[in-house]
Amino acid sequence: MPARTTVLLTNLGTPDALERAAVRRFLREFLSDPLVVRLPRALWLPLLYGVILPLRSGKTLAAYRRVWTGDGSPLLAIAQRQRNALQQKLLERAHVELAMRYGNPSFESVLTRLKNAGIDKLIVLPLYPQYSVTTTATSYKHLKQTLNALDIGPQIEFIGYYPDHPAYIAALAASVREHWRQQEPRHLLMSFHGLPQANVDRGDPYQAQCQKTATALAAALGLAGPDWSIGYQSRFGRQVWIQPYTSDVLQTLIGRGIRQVDVICPGFSADCLETLDEIEVEYRREYLDLGGEAFDYIPALNDRSEHIEMMRQLVTPYLD
Repeated sequence: MPARTTVLLTNLGTPDALERAAVRRFLREFLSDPLVVRLPRALWLPLLYGVILPLRSGKTLAAYRRVWTGDGSPLLAIAQRQRNALQQKLLERAHVELAMRYGNPSFESVLTRLKNAGIDKLIVLPLYPQYSVTTTATSYKHLKQTLNALDIGPQIEFIGYYPDHPAYIAALAASVREHWRQQEPRHLLMSFHGLPQANVDRGDPYQAQCQKTATALAAALGLAGPDWSIGYQSRFGRQVWIQPYTSDVLQTLIGRGIRQVDVICPGFSADCLETLDEIEVEYRREYLDLGGEAFDYIPALNDRSEHIEMMRQLVTPYLD
């Protein structure tokens, strides 16, 4: 590791193996985070251990079975390719590492290795384009706690969000145009991960930043208002989440006579369970059952060259 400056890419995480115990372990760590589920611990933890984990781990394992590949979990495999590609971009200017907020490679293991290498500066890029307490903020908090526990104090530059960064919007637009070169353009549904409405009411800027991304992408593509929609997916529990829900948007489109739709998920920097199963399998089935004729998912930016170039542009101002 010749460079004493490290770029740390981070994402949510994934189970280590296609086994129920590994899925349960991952869900336990994820859903135990008080910044993810903001309920009193005395109320939530018994529910989590007694009801949620026994039921949800089996269903989640079944979903992972539908997307797991020879390289393992799609999210981790893609994240590793992103790390490798960015390292090629930066060459000797910085070392690039990957850590997951939950699961492996863990912050502790990666930061321990960096401590032993004697790093001076850490540039952290959470691959969440839109800021949320449930993703970006918990990553920062966990980073600081881990650094303190390891007694290491490098200079830190933390890139918190990039919902309308020109290179990000350009990369998204390029992926849509590439898809449309293979077919006639269709109504574009931009589906973002959901968030409890209570989080937004407390001041979380996530929904506003999703709207900013969607508006910028529509403008880059020259789409008029009737030609695109925004929705929020991945609801969990009984509380009210930010709306409109993606499932409701699909029903509305059918009501408007729109029988062909393209779906993109601009909040996901890498394809994962929520895109490859929830969108491609569950929502596709739902839309076709409603009377839809064509439903295409436009893949996440993953390790597209435009995406890696965007990462380079984000971190370059902080390089020595």
